[in-house]
Amino acid sequence: MKNYPPFFRAVWRECARIPSGEVRTYGWIARRIGKPGAARAVGRALAANPFAPLIPCHRVVASDGSLGGYSGPGGVAAKRRMLSREARLKIKMA
Repeated sequence: MKNYPPFFRAVWRECARIPSGEVRTYGWIARRIGKPGAARAVGRALAANPFAPLIPCHRVVASDGSLGGYSGPGGVAAKRRMLSREARLKIKMA
């Protein structure tokens, strides 16, 4: 992971902390890592995420609650399915 820019690593660490079944915004992550106003850069960092199984970038949405983008296989439709599946699992586990 040390071959990646420090900003990317900070974004990925914060994203990895998002609990299953929950979402955060790109702006929220930017503020958490001390870079308010860097929401678009957060999106670029997540698009470059090489650790998708460990860093759940699908849990990050736009500030208006829309899904935003998703560069993984299946695009935004896949992101929607993953979030829906996590929400159902969380309800069952509660």
